Amino acid sequence: MNPQEFLFPHGVLSPILTPLTSNYQVDVDLLVSHAQKVLNDGCVGIVPFGTTGEALSVGREERITSLEALIKSGIDPSKLLVGTGQTSLDETLILTRHAVEMNSAGVLVLPPFYYKNPSGEGLYKYFASLIDQIDDDRLRVFLYHIPQVAGVGLPISVVEKLFQNFPKVVVGIKDSSGNWENTKLLLEIEGLDVYPGSERTLLDALSHNSRGCITATANVAAPILNRVITFYQNQQDEEAAKAHSVVMKFREVLEKYPPIAALKSIKEKQDNEKKWNKISFPLEPLLEHESLEVNAAFEEMVSVFNQL
Repeated sequence: MNPQEFLFPHGVLSPILTPLTSNYQVDVDLLVSHAQKVLNDGCVGIVPFGTTGEALSVGREERITSLEALIKSGIDPSKLLVGTGQTSLDETLILTRHAVEMNSAGVLVLPPFYYKNPSGEGLYKYFASLIDQIDDDRLRVFLYHIPQVAGVGLPISVVEKLFQNFPKVVVGIKDSSGNWENTKLLLEIEGLDVYPGSERTLLDALSHNSRGCITATANVAAPILNRVITFYQNQQDEEAAKAHSVVMKFREVLEKYPPIAALKSIKEKQDNEKKWNKISFPLEPLLEHESLEVNAAFEEMVSVFNQL
């Protein structure tokens, strides 16, 4: 694989929600069912144990068991970009090595995020050490830039250095900063696969040769997001803009509330499944009136989209 080859075709990847049992363990059966549905709805890949999947609230062994269950269920591992970033390099190594051994397409790796304001060189050495210690030709790393949540980001200079020195390993980045200027600069790095972490800038990113986005909204709106990209690829700009505006109207409501709780509320009603209402502490489910507003916005989005 050379730097110009890509892990996924053009499209949307979903950082899938993690359903929980009554005692707050991963509900593996429901996780598998949801992953299969998202793929059937048009996502080109899924991201188990990203931010939306409450990754940092789920223990290592549960993450390992869940990944194995996804693959055992028949999901093609080439459709999996597995979240593996931890504060400890050792923990990141364990999860990353396991994802590689399971033949996952790649891993999505946060910077170490407990100690704030690390130097660029310190960040570079963390990722370089991870790559050197895994020492496996199958390893493909997507960097994960979400400073407003992690408290530690990835400066573009560090991204460029990692890509230049490990061009067959560091193949992409998810930029969830919400800063379009940062995303645009990343898109200028030739050969690096850059995905915005929201559909908010999807059309702008596509116009700068991005291949799609990795967005939590795809947990419930994959068909619409997929249509946006299809319209764009077919040079149906007006249709793409209309479909995009339908999703964005829904997202405006979604962003009023904690996104994981809001999306789980929609899944609870969509599947008629109370289990979706469990969220890892310290997060909490939406209040009833909040859930009603989010679900109404979701249903309106689907209705309007079906009339396009």
